[in-house]
Amino acid sequence: MKKLLIILFLGFALYGLYEKNPGFIQSFTALSTASDQLLQRAYENRQSNFQVGGSGVVIKILPDDLQGNRHQKFILRLSSGQTLLIAHNIDIAPRIDTLRERDTVEFLGEYEWNAKGGVVHWTHHDPAGRHSSGWLKHNGFTYQ
Repeated sequence: MKKLLIILFLGFALYGLYEKNPGFIQSFTALSTASDQLLQRAYENRQSNFQVGGSGVVIKILPDDLQGNRHQKFILRLSSGQTLLIAHNIDIAPRIDTLRERDTVEFLGEYEWNAKGGVVHWTHHDPAGRHSSGWLKHNGFTYQ
């Protein structure tokens, strides 16, 4: 668990460096690698309920889930090859209407294990302020 927290901390630290220096692509590459490794370990160990950030390529756009809280759903493939389902609450955050397969999406949200690679949700702000905020970034826009 201690190693997982260290990797998570390093991933966020590298992401902070990238945010301050967007032209410094090496820090983004390091972040993606650290994030992919963290997600791979979480998948292998069936871990859930932690904040994670990273990026991936959209390989499948699924129909919106309109039962209860509405969610935009799509599958990302990480550079490691692992897949993640993104479940983005469109009752709280804007829907990404321009999303297409092969687009790159950056994400920050809560990871939940499943047998297909995992789900990232909480990709939005928390109106009640009790949960860590997340977001999605696509084509220069942040959806939160």
